Amino acid sequence: MLDACAQLLDEIGYEALSTTRIAERAGVAIGSVYQFFPDKRAITQELTRRNVEEFVRRVDRRFLEEDLRGWWEAVDAIIDIYVDMHRTVAGFKSLRFGDAVDLNLLDSDSDNNAVIAGRLRGLFLKEFGLADSPALDLAVLVAVEAGDAVLKLAFRRDPQGSPEIIDAAKHLIRGFLSRQLRSWSPAAAAAKDPAGEPAGEPVGESAGGPAVEPVRESAGGPVGEPVAGQ
Repeated sequence: MLDACAQLLDEIGYEALSTTRIAERAGVAIGSVYQFFPDKRAITQELTRRNVEEFVRRVDRRFLEEDLRGWWEAVDAIIDIYVDMHRTVAGFKSLRFGDAVDLNLLDSDSDNNAVIAGRLRGLFLKEFGLADSPALDLAVLVAVEAGDAVLKLAFRRDPQGSPEIIDAAKHLIRGFLSRQLRSWSPAAAAAKDPAGEPAGEPVGESAGGPAVEPVRESAGGPVGEPVAGQ
């Protein structure tokens, strides 16, 4: 039934979707649908949860299988996975993480992007040893919201996702998170001089965790990309 729902969402959209159409596509009696789901919203809610679990599973597997040099490469990997699912997973481009139907589809108390940010925050804490704090919560939430907006633009411009805009999303999020992490991470604190001022050197590896991505400076301000060789 979830597969039938996903196919129909891509074909006719949420407004035209109905439990009757889902039952017909799945080849089951309408009573079988109502045995598990009271309405089409409940079915799309479960499909969205399945998509979220698949997304997190793919991210987790990528982190385990690839030797990522730091969280900035993880950002690129996460965006690549999102783009691939948008292109290849039935129903994902129509629902994404549920916001196309309801901003609170995943959780009645938190909006969908906040749920995704929480899951990604957990992966970052586990894989890259970042210090847990309200500041990290906020930084990841803002990054998810910003990335979501720019990636929507990428798929409005091109059904397969504009490569230029997808690349811009990576630069935007890496730059934002780099500035945030440099401002409050344990490694950044250790890089301050005795007077409490920044020592002026890129933050490197420390006992507290991996290196924080250095940011190149230009006449116009932080560029937000890893320095060559980092």
